[in-house]
Amino acid sequence: MQHPAEMMSLLEPPPEKSHKSQVLAVTIGLVVVVLAIVLYFTFRYYPEKKTVSEFFDALVAGNTDRAYELWKPTQSYRKDDFLADWGNSGYYGPVKSFKIMGATRHENSNAVAVSVVVSPYSPMPSSSDAEKSQKTKLVTLWVSPEDKSLSFPP
Repeated sequence: MQHPAEMMSLLEPPPEKSHKSQVLAVTIGLVVVVLAIVLYFTFRYYPEKKTVSEFFDALVAGNTDRAYELWKPTQSYRKDDFLADWGNSGYYGPVKSFKIMGATRHENSNAVAVSVVVSPYSPMPSSSDAEKSQKTKLVTLWVSPEDKSLSFPP
């Protein structure tokens, strides 16, 4: 038989169990999932961005030999062609500052497209400086994830 203190009447429901531990577990689980998603989208193209950053660091330092090496050119893209694009008097040159704007992967390509703003001025001119900011250029480079070679988009 039950002890009188354990007996329950119809007017006295049993004490409810606390759901705080379940709420805390669900909250922690959601925070972990959201953090994982944020970290994924923040760092998913980190190696490709790092390659592009090293390339432009070499150009800013004036080391076109190192930049050409980082480009990993094909036989059809000779050093003279490279200097015509990236040298001090080249189409994109001189590069004195740069800012990586973002990276995306296109569906029909295995390359990662990295968008970079380059400027012949150091530091990067602000948008309020119309004269200098007119000379900044937006460049999109493709980075092959396999060998980190650089190229222009087709």
